[in-house]
Amino acid sequence: MSSMSSVAGLSKYIKTLPETKYSIIGMVIISFLIGSIYYLIDLTLGAGIIEDIIWGGFFGFSVLGISSIMSGALNQQVISSLHGINLKIKHSMFLSALSMTALGIVVILGCIISRIINIDIFINSMLFACVLIYGFNTLVFWATSKVRFSVAAITGLIQPALIITMYILISFLFVDTSFMGPAIIQILLKALVAAIIIVAAIYAFIKVIASPFKKNLGIGVLDLLSLFIAHMNEGSNSLEGLFENMSEAIDTIVTFVSFKTEEGIKALFISPSVHPGPLGDLGGSNMPTILANKFDHFTMVAHGPSTHDFNPIAVSEIDKIENSVKKGLKNVEYSSEASRFVRYNAKKANIGVQFFNKGMVILSTFAPEAVDDIEFGVGLTMMAQSRSHCHVKDSVIVDCHNSFTAESGEVLPGNSEVFHLIDVIDAINPEQEKFEIKIGCYANNMDTFDKHDGIGESGIKTMIIEVGNQRTAYVLFDSNNMEAGFRKEIMDAVSDLEIDEIEVMTTDTHTVNTISRGYNPIGIVKRPEIIEYVRISIKEALKDLEKVEVGTGTEKIENLNTFGPNNSTELISTISSVVAVSKIIAPVLLITALFIAFAWIFFGGL
Repeated sequence: MSSMSSVAGLSKYIKTLPETKYSIIGMVIISFLIGSIYYLIDLTLGAGIIEDIIWGGFFGFSVLGISSIMSGALNQQVISSLHGINLKIKHSMFLSALSMTALGIVVILGCIISRIINIDIFINSMLFACVLIYGFNTLVFWATSKVRFSVAAITGLIQPALIITMYILISFLFVDTSFMGPAIIQILLKALVAAIIIVAAIYAFIKVIASPFKKNLGIGVLDLLSLFIAHMNEGSNSLEGLFENMSEAIDTIVTFVSFKTEEGIKALFISPSVHPGPLGDLGGSNMPTILANKFDHFTMVAHGPSTHDFNPIAVSEIDKIENSVKKGLKNVEYSSEASRFVRYNAKKANIGVQFFNKGMVILSTFAPEAVDDIEFGVGLTMMAQSRSHCHVKDSVIVDCHNSFTAESGEVLPGNSEVFHLIDVIDAINPEQEKFEIKIGCYANNMDTFDKHDGIGESGIKTMIIEVGNQRTAYVLFDSNNMEAGFRKEIMDAVSDLEIDEIEVMTTDTHTVNTISRGYNPIGIVKRPEIIEYVRISIKEALKDLEKVEVGTGTEKIENLNTFGPNNSTELISTISSVVAVSKIIAPVLLITALFIAFAWIFFGGL
């Protein structure tokens, strides 16, 4: 599995939060229960079970429930008014509910300990819990809302301040009218000093992990996190602006096959050496669909040899691929000559080869072995080798990307798979008999599937190529790879149809990766339904068969702004190093701060 996709897998931790009303209802119920339990356990407040439940519930709701609901509304307003992002009202209410619940647990534990040791530590327990949620809220606001630390620290005070204020007010009015003066000052001083200790530790921790990002990549780690969350929650593409600061312009190529009738182009088969990533709708993640939609005819955008180093940093970069293809189409020479589809293999490498006019297509797969992206340099070697060996003008290399496991690795220079590919290309017979060609096309968006199922916007596209009485189905799923073994299952399931050969490919779209894993390959779920779509697409494409002329092309794409081999590697290594360092620094800093705050509140001199 590629490192970039491993990082993309962090998206699985971003969940859809409950609606605002459910958080509010939860706070009402939980605060009532916390108060009731506190009154039932407390040594000094016992007045009968029913009275404890009622009065305790009223106390809990008044102190915790009302203040937390108010803070949920106020937090959102403050962050929004100061141009923060991501914190919608449902997020703010859920954060308040979560913080209130954590506070309640600490308070109840304090009550239990009070009962055991016969010393009332309720106030200290509540203060310590308020300090904890203050630190937590400050960290969340600072890390996710793209606001300054000072803004996050002040906003984080709202909930604990309201809780303490409400506690003092309720205690004075209903519990102990002498609860004034020095006692209040003591509570506030304890809370203030402990809060400073906790928030200082959080500030130090963030500054330590942010330093490598700023130094190595020139970006802020909290900006990266905030904009990533904004994309996951709202589909915002603001993160592309951050990518632009670390982008690298490259030159790459796009190869294609064009099929035309007397009325004009009928179909295009495109293989750009550009990677459809990084994830969601960012950069080139939806490139296969966006690029295909730029043409007025049936267009299949396959996965060319490229890795995450060649992820476009913005959707607008896809225009450069379009322009290169359209430029190349002006120079295509057409004829009706094509060869039959022939398979070759050498050790792990398996290819399907078909000659079209003065060019050829090589569909490369390592199935049933599991392998990830073929690196661009390896793809260039395959192109040069096949052009020389087969005496063709253009070689369209396609990484079928159709056999995945969690251990899948990229095909990089020096890997044994590279030599398997070279050997299998050397085995190609360049002297293939040529015949007239017919093609039939069919596309279906597979509307009964969505990203959860590993299916992107373009669904399935199938092209039947008939040459010399042989019919070959090129089946392309808009998905990110395919579960190992599913390719063979599909091929077996269509063996009774009127075709002689079939190859199943995926576009490697990364739009499906916002949902769960760093990868989300097709074939995890609903295999019978997917196979039925394949069968239907083949039958419909057969009905569309007609004679065409064919031509191939290769065109350079210049100054494509991508992550780049250096920055892509730098990003992954920086993230990896920060995670490793955080595992050591976070416990040391935060646990030490918590210990000092705890000692100050429970054993301080005040």
